[in-house]
Amino acid sequence: MKQINFKGTTLPAIGIGTWHMGDNPKTFEQEKATILYGLQHGATVIDTAEMYGEGNAETLVGEALKEFDRNKVFLISKFYPQNATKTKMRQSLENSLKRLKTNYLDLYLLHWRGTVPLVETVTGLVELQKEGKIRHWGVSNFDTEDLKELYANPNGDQAFANEDLYNLANRGIEFDLLPWQRQHGLPLIAYAPIDQGDSRGQKLTQNPVIQEIAKAHQVTPMQILLAWTIQTDDIMAIPQTSNVAHMKQNIEAGNIKLSNQEMQQIDAQFSAPTSKQSLRMI
Repeated sequence: MKQINFKGTTLPAIGIGTWHMGDNPKTFEQEKATILYGLQHGATVIDTAEMYGEGNAETLVGEALKEFDRNKVFLISKFYPQNATKTKMRQSLENSLKRLKTNYLDLYLLHWRGTVPLVETVTGLVELQKEGKIRHWGVSNFDTEDLKELYANPNGDQAFANEDLYNLANRGIEFDLLPWQRQHGLPLIAYAPIDQGDSRGQKLTQNPVIQEIAKAHQVTPMQILLAWTIQTDDIMAIPQTSNVAHMKQNIEAGNIKLSNQEMQQIDAQFSAPTSKQSLRMI
C-alpha cells in the first residue's frame, strides 16, 4: 500500500475507521476479524474515539489489539470537547487506554471545538505527551480560523494532524483549509472518504466517469472514490467497514494511481470549490 510521510512518521495512506462499530454483540467478532485483517495486511492506523458507542468502539479495538503487535499500530483516539480541560482530558485518556488495553496513544485528538480555551487544552495535551501517555496530539473538525487560533497559542504549531470530513462529494476544504494546512505542514486525516459508502444520496458510484475509470483499473467505483482521496501525499483516509471483503478492497485502493487525465475527468464531474464553504461534519 502507498505510504505517506506525516511529519516525519511513515504511515499507510489508508487506515481503519471505527465509527458505529462495537455496539452490537452479534457482529462483534466479525468486526474484530475485519480490523485484524486490515492490520495484518498493512492498514496499521486505527482511528477511534471515546464518543463512538460511548467507548464500545475502543473496547472492540482493544480486543483486536490483543492479537496483534501493538508497537506496529498507529493508534488514534479522540476526546469530547467538554473533556478538554486538563483534568477531564487526563481522565478521558485513562478511560480510553483502559478500554484499548494499552498504555499509550500514538495520536490524541480534540474531537471538535468546544468552550474550553485552546490554550488550556494544548497545555494539557503537551503534559500528557511529556509523560509518554500520548506520542502526538492534534485536532478534528477544525476549520481555517480554528487552526489559526490554535497556532497563535504556545505549542499550537506542534499539532500533528487535523481530521476533517473530505471526499469527492465534500470538497469544500480545498478552497482555503487544505492550502493553509499545506502551507504550515499540517497533514489531513480524511474521515468518511467514500461518503459513508456512498450512502448519503450523492450517487457517486453511479457516475459514468467514475464507472469508466474503475473499469479501466479493473476495480470497483468505490475503490476509485477512495483512491481519489489519497492522491496527494499529505492526506490519509480512514474508511470504516465491518466487512473483510470491503476491507480488502479498501487496502487495494491504496495501490491505485490515477493519471492526471483521470483526475481532470473527475474534476469535471465533481467541481472543486470556488469560494469559502462552511466546514461540514457528519
